[in-house]
Amino acid sequence: MTIQNGSKISGFMSAAAMAVSLLASPASQAADEFNHVVRIVVPFAPGGTSDILARIIAPKLSAAIGQTVIVENKPGAAGNLGADAVAKATKDGHTLLLMDVGSLATAPSLFSNLTYDVEKDLAPVGMVMFSPYVLAVHPSLPVKNIAELISYSRANPGKLAVANSGVGATNHITALVIEKEMGLNWKNVPYKGGAAASRAVVSGESNMVINGAVATVPFITSNQLVGLGVSGKARLKNLPNAPTFKEAGLPVLAQESGSPQGLLTTGGTPPAVVARLSDELRKILAQPEMQQKIAEQGGEVQSGKAEDMKAWLHANIKSYGEIIRAANIKVE
Repeated sequence: MTIQNGSKISGFMSAAAMAVSLLASPASQAADEFNHVVRIVVPFAPGGTSDILARIIAPKLSAAIGQTVIVENKPGAAGNLGADAVAKATKDGHTLLLMDVGSLATAPSLFSNLTYDVEKDLAPVGMVMFSPYVLAVHPSLPVKNIAELISYSRANPGKLAVANSGVGATNHITALVIEKEMGLNWKNVPYKGGAAASRAVVSGESNMVINGAVATVPFITSNQLVGLGVSGKARLKNLPNAPTFKEAGLPVLAQESGSPQGLLTTGGTPPAVVARLSDELRKILAQPEMQQKIAEQGGEVQSGKAEDMKAWLHANIKSYGEIIRAANIKVE
């Protein structure tokens, strides 16, 4: 009888232990997935769209995974320096890349000496947002709209300097396409990110900039820059007098251009870790506070699963490649 009762007690305790183990498994898995500091690498200088997003996402991601999350700016080579660092990091999901993924899509066609493979060495986590481009000029430039800018540019070939985020960045490509199709001659000046490009125009070092709305609108609303137009399908609520590029008659590629931001990690990171990061990112972006912050700057949340972003990146590498080759765009 004693042995029988002992067996029952032992069996009950085993079942209870198993139940506790099952209940505790998500927490233990989280501890296994993230066990030291996580870095979000922004491959541009501080103050740009990617940097702004990284710094509002970092504390929320930290709370979600129970680890410190820091933002590290690693500017250079139109984002390729930072992207390469993430591509070569430990494959454990502790090193992330937040950037304009349009630049990642153009990189394989623009740079013959890339030190990493965009699709093999980086693992998409999820899209974050889309920010239309704003074409803005220094207040001293004697133009009030895009038509006047085009006329002035034609009358003064080679005089206007347009700032960009770096050689081969999507805003650089957009400027080249406008030049080519509108018969203009601008001086394209690269900087270490969109914020640096916008500040260069504010200071008068360059004359104009095509840059993401999130990083550029504050300079316009403070009267440091004059906004002449925006990409995308509709005017921005906080720039109602700036027409769309389509309304202004700019090329189709310019009309559809912008700054799609996404989060990636190192290629080869375990799928479960990528999935966890993707889930947490979507939860963060679903928060009303995040959506409001992004909307206030003219951006639009575009969250999705890792596989959705992977498909987007693959399709855009192909389509951008066709556009770049057809337009004979070369980066020296």
